[in-house]
Amino acid sequence: EGSVGSAGSLRQQMEKHRSNAVCASCHNRMDTLGFGLENYDGTGKWRTKDGKFDIEVSGTMPNGKSFQTPAEMRTLLLDQMPDFTRCITEKMLTYALGRGLERYDRKTVESIGRKLAANGYPFQLLINEIVQSLPFQMRRGEAPKQQVAQR
Repeated sequence: EGSVGSAGSLRQQMEKHRSNAVCASCHNRMDTLGFGLENYDGTGKWRTKDGKFDIEVSGTMPNGKSFQTPAEMRTLLLDQMPDFTRCITEKMLTYALGRGLERYDRKTVESIGRKLAANGYPFQLLINEIVQSLPFQMRRGEAPKQQVAQR
C-alpha cells in the first residue's frame, strides 16, 4: 500500500495490524518468517531499506528460538528439516493416495524421510519416492461411473 516505505516500514505496518487479536492468532506465527526475509525485495534483490526506513530482520520463531539475520533464520529452519520433511511427506502422500494416512503408512513416510535426508532433501525425489511407494502403487482407482441411458 502507499504508506509502506513512506509512513513506516512494512514491519512497522504489520506490527500495528498484529495488535488485532483475531489477526494476531495467525500473523504471530507467519510474520516472523516474512520479517526474516525482508532484505529481499519482490524480485529477490538485496536491500537494506524499506523506502526510507532501515530493515530489521530479527525475529523469534514460535518455538522460542531467535535469529538476527536471514542466515541465522535458515539455520533454525534447517534444524527442523526432519519435522518439515515428515509433514510434507504425509500431506503429499495423502493427496496422492486420495485418502487419509493409516498407521501402516508410517513405515513408508519414515522410509521416504530417510531417503530425502540422505540425498539433501530434493523435492523431485519426494515426488519420485511417493510414486514408487507401495501404498501409491497398490491404491485402488475410482470405479468407472456408469452412464445413465438417455431417452
